[in-house]
Amino acid sequence: MRKASGGFTLLELITVMFIISILAGIALPQFKGSVIAAKEAVLKENLFQLRDLIDQYYLDRGEYPASLEALVEEGYLRSLPKDPMTGLADWTTELAEPDQTDPGAPLGLYDVHSSSQGSGLNGVPYSEW
Repeated sequence: MRKASGGFTLLELITVMFIISILAGIALPQFKGSVIAAKEAVLKENLFQLRDLIDQYYLDRGEYPASLEALVEEGYLRSLPKDPMTGLADWTTELAEPDQTDPGAPLGLYDVHSSSQGSGLNGVPYSEW
């Protein structure tokens, strides 16, 4: 009588590897989608916070900040957050409309957008968020 060995046959190993590759093939696209969704959530929160701070600056000082760096210099932010889509703090800014009562007043920063060229999972470009 032969002794039974404690190892696996080649067929068993190939079957297990095949099943693992199928499961990995199913999970990988879902993982990539969840990473993008998480970055989009961070982008939405960063934009909300930056816009809120611009509004707070306007309410406190009666004028819009000259730049995002002014929010840092005046203590509204510790540092500029990075755009999660580009990995840099390279936000696109919009200037406020000129004041009709004081056309010589300096224009300040009114709104902020992502500088990424990509589009979100909803199909809207990040630069329009």
